[in-house]
Amino acid sequence: MSWDFILPVCLGDLVKTGGINQYVVQDVVPPKQIPQCISRFKAELRSKGHMCILQHFDTGYSLLQHNKSVDLCVKEDALELLIQVVGGLAASLPALLMSTTTPAAERKENLNAVKMSVYLLCKLTEMLESDSCRQSIITAPGKGGKKGRAIEGMHQWDTEREAVLQAMVQLFQLDVRSLWNLSLVEEEFINCVTCCCYKLLENSTIGHVKSKPTRDGIIHLLGVMIKKYNHLLGASVRVIQLLQHFEQLSSVFAQAVSVWSTEYGIRGVIGEVIREIGLKSSEELAREGSGIKAFAAFLAELGSLVPELLLPFISVLITHLEGESQTMRTAVCEVLGEILVRVLCGDGLDEAGKADRDRFFDTLQEHLHDTNSHVRARVIQVFTRIVNSKALPLCRYSEVMKLTVGRLMDKSINVVKSAIQLLAAFIAHNPYSCKLSSDDLKKPLEKEKAKLKEMKEKCNGKVPVAVIKASELWAAMEPELLVTVRAELEPRGEGEEEGEEKGEEEVEEEEDDRATGVKIAQCLRDNKYRNAVRLCVKAHSRFPESDMFSRLSTLSSQTLMDTLAFIFKGSDEDSSNVSQNLPATPQKEEEKEGSESELNKQEMLVQYLTDTEAFALQVETAIAVINTMLYWKTTTVVQEAVQFCVTVCEFSVANSISGVRKMLPLVWSTDAAIKDAVVQAYRRLYLNPQGDTVRTKAQTLVDSLSELMVDASLGTIQCLEEIVQEFFGSGSNLQSTVIQVLWERFTGKRDTSSLHRRAAVLLLGMAARSEREVVLSNLDTLCSVALGEKVTEDFLLARDAVITICSITDHVRQSKGAPFRLPQDHQLFTRLCQALAEGVVMENPFWQSFMEQAVRLIYFLAESPDQLCSRLLQRCARLLLDQIAEGGEINKSSVSIQDGSQDVEQGEHVSCVCLAQLLGLCGAVAFWQVSHLERSVSAELRRRRGETEEREEKEKGPSSKSKAANESAMEEELGLMGASAEDTEAELIRKICEMELLAEENLLCTFLPLLVKVCSSPGRYSHPQLTTAACLALSQYMMISPSACEENLRLMFTVLERSSLPVVRANAIIALGDLTVRFPNILEPWTQNLYARLGDEEPSVRQTAVTVLTQLVLKDVLKVKGQISEVALLLIDPEPHIVSLALNFFNELSSKDNAIYNLLPDIISRLSDPERGINSTDFNTVMKQLFSYITKERQTESLVEKLCQRFRTAKTERQWCDLAVSLSLLSVCERGFKRLQECWECYSDKLTEPGVYQPLLNIMAKLRRGAKAQFKAQVDEFEKRLTAVHTKGLENVESPEVEEENQKTDRTALRTPLPPRGRSKPKKGQSKASVSSLDGDSFVTPRKTRKSKKAMITFSSEEDEDDAVMAESETPKVTTPIARTSRRARLRN
Repeated sequence: MSWDFILPVCLGDLVKTGGINQYVVQDVVPPKQIPQCISRFKAELRSKGHMCILQHFDTGYSLLQHNKSVDLCVKEDALELLIQVVGGLAASLPALLMSTTTPAAERKENLNAVKMSVYLLCKLTEMLESDSCRQSIITAPGKGGKKGRAIEGMHQWDTEREAVLQAMVQLFQLDVRSLWNLSLVEEEFINCVTCCCYKLLENSTIGHVKSKPTRDGIIHLLGVMIKKYNHLLGASVRVIQLLQHFEQLSSVFAQAVSVWSTEYGIRGVIGEVIREIGLKSSEELAREGSGIKAFAAFLAELGSLVPELLLPFISVLITHLEGESQTMRTAVCEVLGEILVRVLCGDGLDEAGKADRDRFFDTLQEHLHDTNSHVRARVIQVFTRIVNSKALPLCRYSEVMKLTVGRLMDKSINVVKSAIQLLAAFIAHNPYSCKLSSDDLKKPLEKEKAKLKEMKEKCNGKVPVAVIKASELWAAMEPELLVTVRAELEPRGEGEEEGEEKGEEEVEEEEDDRATGVKIAQCLRDNKYRNAVRLCVKAHSRFPESDMFSRLSTLSSQTLMDTLAFIFKGSDEDSSNVSQNLPATPQKEEEKEGSESELNKQEMLVQYLTDTEAFALQVETAIAVINTMLYWKTTTVVQEAVQFCVTVCEFSVANSISGVRKMLPLVWSTDAAIKDAVVQAYRRLYLNPQGDTVRTKAQTLVDSLSELMVDASLGTIQCLEEIVQEFFGSGSNLQSTVIQVLWERFTGKRDTSSLHRRAAVLLLGMAARSEREVVLSNLDTLCSVALGEKVTEDFLLARDAVITICSITDHVRQSKGAPFRLPQDHQLFTRLCQALAEGVVMENPFWQSFMEQAVRLIYFLAESPDQLCSRLLQRCARLLLDQIAEGGEINKSSVSIQDGSQDVEQGEHVSCVCLAQLLGLCGAVAFWQVSHLERSVSAELRRRRGETEEREEKEKGPSSKSKAANESAMEEELGLMGASAEDTEAELIRKICEMELLAEENLLCTFLPLLVKVCSSPGRYSHPQLTTAACLALSQYMMISPSACEENLRLMFTVLERSSLPVVRANAIIALGDLTVRFPNILEPWTQNLYARLGDEEPSVRQTAVTVLTQLVLKDVLKVKGQISEVALLLIDPEPHIVSLALNFFNELSSKDNAIYNLLPDIISRLSDPERGINSTDFNTVMKQLFSYITKERQTESLVEKLCQRFRTAKTERQWCDLAVSLSLLSVCERGFKRLQECWECYSDKLTEPGVYQPLLNIMAKLRRGAKAQFKAQVDEFEKRLTAVHTKGLENVESPEVEEENQKTDRTALRTPLPPRGRSKPKKGQSKASVSSLDGDSFVTPRKTRKSKKAMITFSSEEDEDDAVMAESETPKVTTPIARTSRRARLRN
């Protein structure tokens, strides 16, 4: 073969005459003949094999040339043939490549065949890929059959594409480089193959699961080209280029780079790609747009696949952490997280690895405070993965925990959610004990610290006394020692020697001279001078050759003193040298090592306790913050907070039960997602117990629910009913066993505390809501256990038993059938009346709550409950009179009744507590009697009427039925159906309440004078419990009828204003709130007195007042008037809980249409009144919150005008400043700015005040942000005008409008002065000329201009003039006046 095939730059180059021996296409086949040529090619391929490509290359070229004119089936046939050719070459070339004797011509022939077949296959693949992509874009979704055929063709192409890649991979896995001279493969050939691969990668579906075989084939083919054909640099460049334009390729290239680095061993490709990404500047990344996301996703995916290979190049990527792209910062942080989790973890790291790990952790911690919220959230998620993987060093726990708790206050919801998840991970994987609180850890920590300090002092040899030198000691003892030496050297008698020998020290045989010297020195220290002298003399005889005792060769007092001095002072001064010269004994070494190990253990224990305490403090802080998030408006945050509470409870963290209880009211949430989260949380915590048997599970479930109910409030118990009721209604196999365990606990068959017995009976009541027989079949047991002979010993158990029995009544179950009631002589009512009568003369603090529930049960369940309660009142009053008659002791807690009842003689005394209990019983009976009439009796009348109507309809014939149907249809259209009958029934109930309940023959009327007497004489009846009970009972009496309410209303408000007891004032507010709902017209003139309690000095009264008024206003019972300013003042209350209630009030009020918008001007006027004395800081705080509810542009524009107009009537500088600050708090837009310009005359003369000028400058600064050039110029001009007036004064500055008007006046001065026919209107945005700026020649009369009336806006609400004005003798003294004189009237006077 004499020619060579040279790969062309473009397709048309093959038909041009090239260089010497270069192949040129000779025959370009027309499109119609291509199928025939393909058929001949196919036949020759069968007969001659794959080398026939040399003769049929022109056919393939013609197909490429006429691509658009050839049918798809012809292209597919050609593709199949080319795949066979390449496959044949892959099968035949190994033998050729291994042979060393292959002729050059044959080698050249095979090389041309490889080039031609690969070239045609790659180009045809690229064309088919382009057609496939074009077809998928053009084909519309709803084209029916066409779409089906197109999808079928695309599926077929996917299969053929895999075959193409597989054939080329087989070919290039061979070392075909040896076909070229010197194994130098031309760049064009490599590019031909790789460009085909990159073309296939541009497909939008390449990342889908169905494209995995194609994706893998491309990756492996490129891997072969990089490894064997020197495509490393080209691949890295193309990866970067394609990532810039195709975002979906990020995960594909991450997988590809991972495969090339691991399976093919080409690690340099990671370095090249990472280096290219790292060198991109922030400006380049900003220009690339979508390329940033692709780079970030690529880095994150690559970090998750091969983090160990990214570690050497991480320094290149860290530079992006300082860039502006938050996407790149996020990706780099994710890469750092993967490296810390999978590479730099464990205890086997060297020093360099530990340094890298610490540096990476420091970097991540810094970006917990990143400026972008998405980065902060992602970094927290990275830390969550680190904690879950247990890769966070122990020394970092406290620091990261503290930072995470701080992120709970982040403005971004995503950051807050991520922080909650991280804290839950900390608790789930913490190495400390979370069961102990920080308070429990303080004492053990202090104890162990003291022990460690003692051990350190002992090891260091620290002595608390001062160290004295041996020479100083010797100087002190020398005189006394000299006397002893001289006495010893004098001759003595035998008797003396025998008597003194007993206390002498002896020189032992095994001792050496040094040990003896130490013993002598010790005797000297202990002041045993005589023993030291005698021992020294004996030592000389024992060690005559010793240097220590050599001076005693001549025994005298001087030599003996010298020897003792040498021994004593030398033993101290040379002890260190001696100890160094002496060999250490093994025992001392062991003791030293043991003490050091004990010291290390103690230090580790102290450090562990310190870390545990710090961790516990952080957990407690986190729990307190997250518990407040349970009531956020964001559903996802609430769900995360609920999940966190479940986690801390499952791990038995201290104080975790607080969050579980706090989230319980969320079962009433209107958001289904939140309600479901809470229900699932309680089901997970309490209703899925663990145990081997059903009995064990039931006991565990009862124990957990009982613990939750211990010390729970009534609201918590009501919320828990929803959860427990769902459990008993779910048909669980534990129900019967749980009920059995509850009955055993309640009856005392098992030793349980009183708290758990009460919890058991309440749980039985919750179960009875789903199944009445649970309680009804055991009613006798309930009565005998809870209401038996020992009922007076435990009124709380009796109260909870009564609550349980109430669960079977129609009122709780809302039954629509015949009423379920028990006869009056049932043992339940007998025991109840007995317990109430016995308790009324006892001073038991729990009788009151039992009484309220007992009276409620009587009216719910007994037949003719009014008769039963009447007898009960008579019995209790008689018992109280009998107690008086018996002549009980008169003490400080008794009260004299002189006018309250005819049956009690003057001067007799009764216990205040007992009287209070009797009055409380009267009030409860009165209240439930009214409730019984309006609910039970009224419902029974409606039920009987319905039954009567049904019976009459059945008795009537068909004709009467049709007539009745026509009448009922007409009545229904007129809205009269059933109205007359219901009105008659309601009128009957009203007459009974008005005429009969407080009639003289009714027992309730007997106690009313006593109630009024106690409430109206607080000086005589000063006992707190009596006063509280009397006021509460009086309010319940007032609920009976309008006449009773009107008669005692003035007294009730007097109690509200003058009572010294906060609980009485709080109860009065609640009672008056209920009366407002029941009799709104009667209470309406007293509204101001209710609002006055918002300023009460007692926080509990203010809290109650704002709660009651919130309900009344939001339910439209009270009209929203100017008194709302009193609620606004609570936004700066010192009590945080009251502030939150006031904030909730305005949040709810803002949901009503324009409510706050309508009230704002009046609130500003009232709060800026100098008589109130509110400082400017508090005013700004209140207004900032209120203006946050103004979000509509039209409202803002209107408020700008209204506030500007109020400058005219404001009289003090403080009012000017308050109005200016209010203006600056509005989100003024362009239209609002025009209003501000139009109202220039209103405030221009006040601009000299800095308090007015500075807020207006702030408005200009806000308007300038993001404004267009034209509008910004207007703002700048207006600001210059403001500044000029502020610095020079209004009289020294002429406005542009005035100058223009003056010029017009000058031009028309020479003309005949005619009166103007009409006044020219100023242009929009321009103000009218002020009167002071006009000349004397002007035809506009200044006086008339001044006399023109403008809208007067006063600081007092006109609505207040409608309030009730009472006589001075009748009106209770109040803190807030009921009616105020308007500002306009005062100015007029």
